[in-house]
Amino acid sequence: MHATATVTAARSAAAIAVAVTAGHFINDAYSAMLTPLTPALQSKYGVSIAAVTLLASVFSLTSSVLQPLLGIVGERLDRRYAAALGPLMTGVGLTLMGFVPWFGALILLVAVAGLGSGFFHPAGAAYVAQHSPPDRRGLWASLFSAGGTGGMALGPVFAGVGLTHLPWFALIGVVVAALTFAVTPSGVQKARRVSVAEYLGIFRGPLVWLWAMAVLRSLASMGYNAMLPFILIGRGYGAREVAITLAVFAVASALGGILGGRLSDRHGRTPVLRGAILTTIPFFAVLILSSPGDWWFYPLTFLVGAAVNASIPVGVVTAQEYAPGHVAVASSIMMGFSWGFAGLLVFLVGALADATTPTTAALVALTLLIPSAVIATRLPEPQKADFS
Repeated sequence: MHATATVTAARSAAAIAVAVTAGHFINDAYSAMLTPLTPALQSKYGVSIAAVTLLASVFSLTSSVLQPLLGIVGERLDRRYAAALGPLMTGVGLTLMGFVPWFGALILLVAVAGLGSGFFHPAGAAYVAQHSPPDRRGLWASLFSAGGTGGMALGPVFAGVGLTHLPWFALIGVVVAALTFAVTPSGVQKARRVSVAEYLGIFRGPLVWLWAMAVLRSLASMGYNAMLPFILIGRGYGAREVAITLAVFAVASALGGILGGRLSDRHGRTPVLRGAILTTIPFFAVLILSSPGDWWFYPLTFLVGAAVNASIPVGVVTAQEYAPGHVAVASSIMMGFSWGFAGLLVFLVGALADATTPTTAALVALTLLIPSAVIATRLPEPQKADFS
């Protein structure tokens, strides 16, 4: 009887993980449609390039920078609604971008879509954390992370159908939202009322340093991705080589995250965080100085993408184990707030490229991995807490 109950619980946990990972996949696929569609949106609404790029900033603000606040709201409400409504809000909002009457309404629509993404990420990560086996928590978190990475690779494909036919893709989000709501259990992280002071207290001690490590690592990676088109075009290559390089980097990121998560289950969180960042630095420098004409370029792109991103899901699980009573908020700090904060700073890399060269800017951004690695060496190993 006990064995049957254990098997049933394991199957239920796996179904929950699959549902929220599917939600992560489609949510991030929707999110990745925005940038490729900006030229079409500029033409449709007759606005400047600066105005249309504001859409990405608004989406980043509501989906990433505000994510800790949305994680707090999610802890006070039933997480089931956040996990289900997230992909629905993001999907409906971003697939209807070509159907609002004026540009101001488009900004509002994108902001609401971003809120859906911001609600989903901490809720989805919390479900995975609470239902994964403690000895495989890193692996499950990395599979959840890989779902989002895969979705980001698919988003530009969705965008290729154009604004007119885009609403058909909203149906996928509706189905995934319904599946998620049906599979996930109701639950609130805290039954008692939590004070603002206690929430502010989450972001202290090792979690602050873990966040700083993630910001520096993210800014180095974002800086490279932002400079890559300019570097390759400056060396005589075209959009095809840029697209292939980014695709290889994205696939490697997903696989590297899965490997990093599993290694952290076996050897500890902080050793993987340190090792992933430290081993990346010399290879990353060689990659920036290489070109697609070199036989090692694409294998090296894969290696660097896997190594630098192996620490992403491990960082999320580490934050959850630092703050086991607030897994949604801890997840949002590491996913949305760190990436969002780095995204706000990446323009500095572009400014440096204007003053020097894109290659120089990418190399300077790479040096941020050094203090990131130093911080990682000082982080204490978290205890594998019970999230249930």
